[in-house]
Amino acid sequence: MTQIYLISPPQIELKQFAAELEKALKTNLVPVFQMRLKGYEREEVAKISRELLKICQANNTQFIVNDDFDLALEIGAHGVHLGVEDGSIKLARQKSLKVNPNFVIGASCYDSRHLAMEAGEQGADYISFGAFFESKTKKSRGKPTLEILDWANEITNLPIVAIGGINDENCPPLVKSGADFLAFISYVWDNQKGVAEALKRLDAAIKSA
Repeated sequence: MTQIYLISPPQIELKQFAAELEKALKTNLVPVFQMRLKGYEREEVAKISRELLKICQANNTQFIVNDDFDLALEIGAHGVHLGVEDGSIKLARQKSLKVNPNFVIGASCYDSRHLAMEAGEQGADYISFGAFFESKTKKSRGKPTLEILDWANEITNLPIVAIGGINDENCPPLVKSGADFLAFISYVWDNQKGVAEALKRLDAAIKSA
């Protein structure tokens, strides 16, 4: 069954966002949350991370840090998500094994089969492709098609994440093509019905796909 991979907005106000994250996780529909902040000092990111990590731990949700492997290890996060410019997956795997054998490493592969193969060879735990649709919050290096999901399912056993402008209406083809996780940002956090209702709608759309 395809699952929900929730990502933070690029900018947040901690107290308000922590309350919204709590609402989201209380639905029991979010096994993975990634903190993806842009334009913050590292110390501020660390402070926010520690607070949000507590909420994730209390709700049995994996907490993934975007971009910063050292910070993820430092605060005791469950894992890190690395883009093509965020350092070596192989080196991150070697370092993490000494500290936490269960540390999760995800890799952005955009629309590249080569990057997906490389990520698997270097020790990534999951690969992500996107943006599949136009996204307000994430500029993408690639524009993958559904074919890449079919291909990835054939050549790897790694979980596959689809990202980019996904909502309850356009997600069924991604589910049918074998995405293990669908990543959401704007659809959940900016939803006029609220985060819990947004997640319930997504869950219903995924299950009926």
